[in-house]
Amino acid sequence: MHWPDILNFAEAATHSVGQQLLQDFGQVQADEKSDGSLVTRADRWADETLRGAIAQRFPDHGILSEELTHVFPAQDWCWIIDPLDGTTNFARGIPIWGISLGLLYQGTPVFGYVHLPPIQQSFHGYWPGDSGLEMPTGAFCNGRAIAASPDAPSGNHFFNLCARSIAILQQQPFPCKIRMLGVATYNLLTVAAGATLGAVEATPKIWDIAAVWPIVQAAGTVWQPLEPGPIFPLVPGQNYGDRPFPTLVVSQPTLLEVFLPRVAVLSKYSPTQSR
Repeated sequence: MHWPDILNFAEAATHSVGQQLLQDFGQVQADEKSDGSLVTRADRWADETLRGAIAQRFPDHGILSEELTHVFPAQDWCWIIDPLDGTTNFARGIPIWGISLGLLYQGTPVFGYVHLPPIQQSFHGYWPGDSGLEMPTGAFCNGRAIAASPDAPSGNHFFNLCARSIAILQQQPFPCKIRMLGVATYNLLTVAAGATLGAVEATPKIWDIAAVWPIVQAAGTVWQPLEPGPIFPLVPGQNYGDRPFPTLVVSQPTLLEVFLPRVAVLSKYSPTQSR
């Protein structure tokens, strides 16, 4: 695998799609899907465009995407696409939404790219883990290296919630200020960037986390699943369309004992809808 080509492809594909999505931002009608989440023609167009670009550039790679293919394929290399993370923000005119591409090797993400056009931020990262691949490592935002914060919690630090984790606030006092961004990828990536000390997602789908996984790992955060068993590797032939992966990400190991007891209630959450 030639990693500069992978980065160049991900950057070009997401930025090209992002330019078109900016034209539709806040201007399109949203429909409700069966799971309660919103979808627009922009989501479907972006999904189709990204799938086409991958198929043309990497014809031997598998693809799993939010809007079409939810069954994990058998190829060693597979791209997971979230064509528009934060559709509700996008449809309602709130300028935080993004496009993400995760590249998996034998079921585990090793490269991720997330582009947020309205705020002109692009995150990418490499994390070989136990893959045995010879590849770069590191996490970056707009080409600059990023790392998790070493700070201790305080009233002037942030922790991110998602829309379905607000029950956490019933446990008082909470050691940080709370933010809710409405975009699963960005929610978790702020921990990798050192902007927040932790973040939780109660019901993320595989396309919400595949691109983020290698970036936050490379940035030195701690990824804690809130259900038993590992998330990766994914299993070929399994349908991941309806499966959530409740997740806590914190900036350092010592913060697990601070935040994990507060979010443990989410491990039993039964989702009825998603972003």
